[in-house]
Amino acid sequence: MPQIREIYLFILTFDSIQKSNMKKYLLLLGVLVSQIANAQITNTTKSTRDISIVYEQEQANIKAIQAILDNQITAWNKGDIDAFMVGYLESDSLVFIGKSGPTYGYQNTLANYKQGYPDTSHMGKLKFEIINMKPLGTNYYFIIGKWFLKRTVGDLNGVYTLVFRKTKDGWKIISDHSS
Repeated sequence: MPQIREIYLFILTFDSIQKSNMKKYLLLLGVLVSQIANAQITNTTKSTRDISIVYEQEQANIKAIQAILDNQITAWNKGDIDAFMVGYLESDSLVFIGKSGPTYGYQNTLANYKQGYPDTSHMGKLKFEIINMKPLGTNYYFIIGKWFLKRTVGDLNGVYTLVFRKTKDGWKIISDHSS
């Protein structure tokens, strides 16, 4: 509040100001102080409201992405790779990186899944554990997690990183690195 102090000192430096004028100046000073305080409260309220909107949007995004991952688990555990793939962007720009290196495109990724997991005994039961989920701007999310397959032909597990992009069709995986 250095501005208020300077105004007050300015007013006090004039010896020629009469007492009646001093009352007017002090009244003016009071009005100025209340206006500055009100402006600061308004800015704080606006700031808090903006933070609240961002938080609510972030929570909605996390909930939507979590629903996609939950749907993938359900589809996988039913042996339905096509339904599992709904979470991925159906595009040639999709990239999946696994133990054999990068695979580009939705159709190639789907074909690799079907080749690597030809039946439900190879697919087993899937579980995900999310380690970290954070936004990369307004239309992208980065997820780090662990995956677990409980199978009759031998259990598997590993880690994954996913990049989700918000599209006109909702959130979609555009990059998956699972190992």
